[in-house]
Amino acid sequence: MRWGTFTSSNSVLLLIDHQVGTMKLIQNIPFETAKRNTLALTKAAKILGMPIILTTGTENGFQGPLLPEFKELVPEAYDARIARSGVVNTWEDPEFRAAVEKTQRSHLIMAGVTTDVCLYSPALSAVEDGYPVQAVLDASGSPTELSEQLARQRMERGGVTLTATNTLIAELARDWSRPEGSELLKLMVDDVLPPVF
Repeated sequence: MRWGTFTSSNSVLLLIDHQVGTMKLIQNIPFETAKRNTLALTKAAKILGMPIILTTGTENGFQGPLLPEFKELVPEAYDARIARSGVVNTWEDPEFRAAVEKTQRSHLIMAGVTTDVCLYSPALSAVEDGYPVQAVLDASGSPTELSEQLARQRMERGGVTLTATNTLIAELARDWSRPEGSELLKLMVDDVLPPVF
């Protein structure tokens, strides 16, 4: 299945359940890596003027509030977050679906915590509804390597494109020489790529 290029003008960033409690469940990659990449994706979308939709599961349980950095980085998206009342498959939440449709963007970029519960199901459901979806796996994560691998396999078999933060940012940048491109390159060097020295 060929979806065409994801661009800053046709894509929306969907960040699912990046809450202080759920983030602690990530064990297959370091917590700080997942957090750093999630915030880098947010900064990249902001630089490019892309819509950002944040959603949470039950905030008053162990999942807790969103990462506090979102409030500073994207206060409007933070205030407009979709606070679900327990719906596991975010795509089945009418308010979330309405927010996605309101953007009028045809391509979905998703990251979620955890991959094996919160990301794979909405990613697959969105593909079934005809949306091209990229799942950013280093801004997501699971409690075990096995559950992560199985979720990745299900997504890939279902037509979701699996990607990483630096790959996605480069795809959206398209040209490092334009003003946004140079900002994104600096973001990749400072926030995403490991230091070379």
